[in-house]
Amino acid sequence: MYLVAGLGNPGKEYAHTRHNVGYDTLDILADKNNISIDTGKFKALIGKGSIGGNKVILLKPLTYMNLSGESIRLAADYFKIDIKSELIVIYDDIYLTPGNIRIRKQGSAGGHNGMKNIISHLGSEDFMRVRVGVGEKPKGYDLKDYVLSHFSDEERVAVQDGLIKAANAVEMMLNGDVDAAMTEYNRKESKDTEA
Repeated sequence: MYLVAGLGNPGKEYAHTRHNVGYDTLDILADKNNISIDTGKFKALIGKGSIGGNKVILLKPLTYMNLSGESIRLAADYFKIDIKSELIVIYDDIYLTPGNIRIRKQGSAGGHNGMKNIISHLGSEDFMRVRVGVGEKPKGYDLKDYVLSHFSDEERVAVQDGLIKAANAVEMMLNGDVDAAMTEYNRKESKDTEA
């Protein structure tokens, strides 16, 4: 069984903001695979189903971004998830341009507070993640205000492409094709920097 967690903040005011691309990617996966993410459990909304013949739990933490680890830890413990091979976390990355994604098998939080909290609660950096590009913070902007802002119409088109890529990448990863997914989607763009 796999646990796929998409990070975001609950509440209508945060819907489709930069910080909520994890939620948005889960919605695409859920719609594509007829999974309803509507059960309240583990300080989250969860949906159980099957993707490509693999049993999955899709999880949207309701703890707000910076406490995402509480929810993921509860679900991982309950379902006896092997963190290294059965957990995938999807989240926003300001170091990637909209439309681009990065897949990693492990790594640091890279300054992302939600990821810091997850790593702290799990006691490990050794789990798969999909970073979805939301664009670099303009000079003079407060980071918190920026990640809680909505995309421009132009950005939204690129971001939607990135969300679809992220959902497709997760499906490949669930089939054990993590290296293939990395080869397919970790293409460097001239505007992107590595975090």
